[in-house]
Amino acid sequence: MPAAGRTQWLNASQYGPDFVYGDPRPDAPELAPRGRFGVGVRWLDLVNPDQIDILRYSGANPAPRYDRPLGLMVWYPAVIPAGVEMLTTYHDTLGSGPDNPDRPIIPFTFPGRALQGAEPDFSEAPYPLVILSHGYPGSAVLMTNLTENLASKGYVVAAIEHTDSTHWDAAGFASTLLNRPLDILFVLNELGRMGQAGSGSFLAGLVDDTRTALMGYSMGGYGVLNAAGAGFRPESVDLPWGVPGGYLAARVRGHPSFEASRDERVKAIVPMAPWGAPYFFDEEGLKGIRVPAFFIVGDQDDTSGFHNVRYLFEKCVHSDRYMLVYQGGIHEVVVNPAPRISTTSFREYMHYQEPCWDNARCNNINQHFLTAFLGRHLKGMAEYQAYLDVPVPIANQARWSQNPDGTFRDDHTYWKGFRQWTCVGLELHHLPAQMI
Repeated sequence: MPAAGRTQWLNASQYGPDFVYGDPRPDAPELAPRGRFGVGVRWLDLVNPDQIDILRYSGANPAPRYDRPLGLMVWYPAVIPAGVEMLTTYHDTLGSGPDNPDRPIIPFTFPGRALQGAEPDFSEAPYPLVILSHGYPGSAVLMTNLTENLASKGYVVAAIEHTDSTHWDAAGFASTLLNRPLDILFVLNELGRMGQAGSGSFLAGLVDDTRTALMGYSMGGYGVLNAAGAGFRPESVDLPWGVPGGYLAARVRGHPSFEASRDERVKAIVPMAPWGAPYFFDEEGLKGIRVPAFFIVGDQDDTSGFHNVRYLFEKCVHSDRYMLVYQGGIHEVVVNPAPRISTTSFREYMHYQEPCWDNARCNNINQHFLTAFLGRHLKGMAEYQAYLDVPVPIANQARWSQNPDGTFRDDHTYWKGFRQWTCVGLELHHLPAQMI
């Protein structure tokens, strides 16, 4: 698409006519810019057979079943032919499901820095796997700022498009509550199978599912926590607005099916503004998280609730965990900037836009810290630990202290990777894992 056509969807023209979601601003921290790999992207249609069709549940039909469809957008290190521009067009919609007059379904497109169907780059394969679960409602392309960035740094990144939970098909909440962790674990198994030699998939030999990170935003964070080992509290099974028929019981802590589903391939998790406390998670269940975690939240989030997210962070006592806090941030601290088409609707605009932050800035900060966190825990890159070990947890209290020759004084406490004047409005808290 010509540059003039691309810019019509951007609300961040101050960064130049060719700015694309995820590009680094001039004040981006050190690890935010893209890596050295080209990025390919492909779409996969998956089907999880013989699942409970919870939206058709009734007293007369207590065990409805169906083959559950799922979409999957996959970004991966790729070979970009000489002279070929690495650009693609993503498709999404505004809205919150069918027949919602307050949030009608309106299609739109926006550009990305990936090449559709590009040949995989096997030069350093197999690559660690990152699985991303969107919010309710959402889509697989809600966070291309992050998915493309991680693929450029040597990861296979798969974003699920959850049936009954997208901008255009959002349906009864019970489906999201029941299916999120099940979808995530199914996709992990499918990608592991596709990554095996002789699978016939383009992922064969490309993906290493034994080094997997699960990332989830909002309801995706709910699903990631449960899929990674935080069993639901028993009381969640009987919530009057929850999952009917007792079908959530299989994901409750201590249930044999839940305990059997623990997957050692999961080496790290990233819950982003995760929803679920206090209704579904309690202190005992959160002890089941036994892998490193990186939480991201705004301290004014009233969707998941900042205090609820802080509770999740504090009670994952068997996890070595971090919590990045955006002071003044609400629920949208991880998503792409608002598409221009959304500016005609306050509700749709606020589905994306942080009121006190530039989303492009948030995107760069998240890219920086997740490059460090995933590099440390999926690739064993010890040099990234210094970016996580911030000298002071409140960025506004960090001190820039430099000698005339450019060396730093002993009282320099600025966060590593942040340039002068840019380390503001953030907090990064760390709690080490307790012995199991």
